[in-house]
Amino acid sequence: MSGMLNRRKALALGGGAALGVMAAGAGTASAATGWIRLPIVTANIGRDNLGAREAAIDAVRNCDSSVRPLVGWQEINEGDTGEPAMIDHYFGPLYNNAFLRHDTSFRIPISIPQPWEVASAKTTYVHGGITGVTPPRWINEVVVRHQSYPTLQFALINSHYIANAYNGDQRADLRDEWNEHKRIHASRVLAHHNVGRLVFWTADTNNPNYYKATGLDAERRCFGTGIDRINWLAGNGVVQEQFIDTKTVDMRVDGHDARVAVFQVRLA
Repeated sequence: MSGMLNRRKALALGGGAALGVMAAGAGTASAATGWIRLPIVTANIGRDNLGAREAAIDAVRNCDSSVRPLVGWQEINEGDTGEPAMIDHYFGPLYNNAFLRHDTSFRIPISIPQPWEVASAKTTYVHGGITGVTPPRWINEVVVRHQSYPTLQFALINSHYIANAYNGDQRADLRDEWNEHKRIHASRVLAHHNVGRLVFWTADTNNPNYYKATGLDAERRCFGTGIDRINWLAGNGVVQEQFIDTKTVDMRVDGHDARVAVFQVRLA
């Protein structure tokens, strides 16, 4: 018995429903595969130049010339409107735009392309909003599996930390919220790592000195500077990963450029 979710349950995850997550590779037999290209993007769509947002979303969609990218978004419908429709347009029927219209965690959706499908999804509350400072903060995550190789799975976690605690205004009164976010973020990364699953995370950390979510030596960074980060933590070796390269996408909306980390993954 594989413990895999049926198709009906998997399709329901587009709205952000939380389902139980099985241990990586548990109870399954799998054959080795070739390497599969996996570009992962973190993209904060800001608000300074609203007319540039659609072109920015299009540029993120086409950031890799070989395969469709996975994207962790930030600031979607945060102080502005219209972005879900733009994402639906450019990330259309070959994508599952998880959490895009979630009741609470819609600001940080995740776009998952075929041939990957969502096996489970979870949203985690971090802290409440502060008037004039921040909306409520959440962490979204998905476990995805390859349609042709169901045991080829990994987790992708996406979040957006409060600003001006460790950047900008450097407000000490906001650091409790930022520190709590990091604590919960670490716990979600470790929840996957502790069952042997490869885990990637994307985030606007709002801290230029951000190093690792977990502090583990095994956690790796794709970018060593800036506040927009992509990190990963290897699993038990059932799924292997190789980091290939990085690039940036000039979005021209505000000070954020989208960041792209290109990996390849395979079943060992």
